[in-house]
Amino acid sequence: MSNLIHSPKNPLLILASTSAYRKELLERLRIPFEVVSPKVDETPLTGESTLELALRLANAKAAAVSKEHPHAWVIGSDQVADLCGAAIGKPGNFERALAQLQLMRGQTVTFHTALCLMKGDIQTTLNISTEVTFRKLSDDVLESYLLAEEPYDCAGSAKSEGLGITLLESIQSDDPTALIGLPLIALTGLLRDAGFVIPA
Repeated sequence: MSNLIHSPKNPLLILASTSAYRKELLERLRIPFEVVSPKVDETPLTGESTLELALRLANAKAAAVSKEHPHAWVIGSDQVADLCGAAIGKPGNFERALAQLQLMRGQTVTFHTALCLMKGDIQTTLNISTEVTFRKLSDDVLESYLLAEEPYDCAGSAKSEGLGITLLESIQSDDPTALIGLPLIALTGLLRDAGFVIPA
C-alpha cells in the first residue's frame, strides 16, 4: 500500500473496499483517503438474514483493514438486496441479470446498505434500508437495458445512478446514496463525530 495521505485538519482515513462505486461516492466529500482491499469471506452463514449479513460484512471489512492500520479510521460497507427474504447478489453475466430483473418485475426489493466506521476498539455500525419498486416491463425492455448498461457487477442488476433508473417505479430512502453503495449522509455524521472537518 502507498503511504497514506491526509489533511492537517483530518485524521487518517481508509476505505476498506474494492468497489469503484464506493470510491467515487467517498470522493464527493473531498477529504483525502486511501483505499485498501479487505480480505473477507463473504459467504452467508447458515440461517443468517440479509440484514445480518450486510451488517456482519461491513464490520468484517473494516476490522480486517483496521487490524493492519490501527491508527486510522476505517470505513467498511456492504450491500445486500432482499426480495422476500432471499438475497439477490451481483449477477455476473447477462443471463443471470435477466433472470434477476424478471424475478423483481413488479416487486419491491429492500436494499440493506450497512456501514461501519472503526478505529481500533472504537466502532459504529449501522444500516440504511432502501425500498425499491420495479416497474412491470417486458423482456424486450429488460434485455435492451442490460445490453446498453451491462450492470453485471451491481446487486439487483439495475444502476439507479444510470439508465437503470428507467426500470424503477419508486425509491424510498433516508439516504439516497445508500442505494449506490455508500450512505453519505450517515457517513458524514459519523466522520464529524470522529473529528473530521467536512468540508475540509
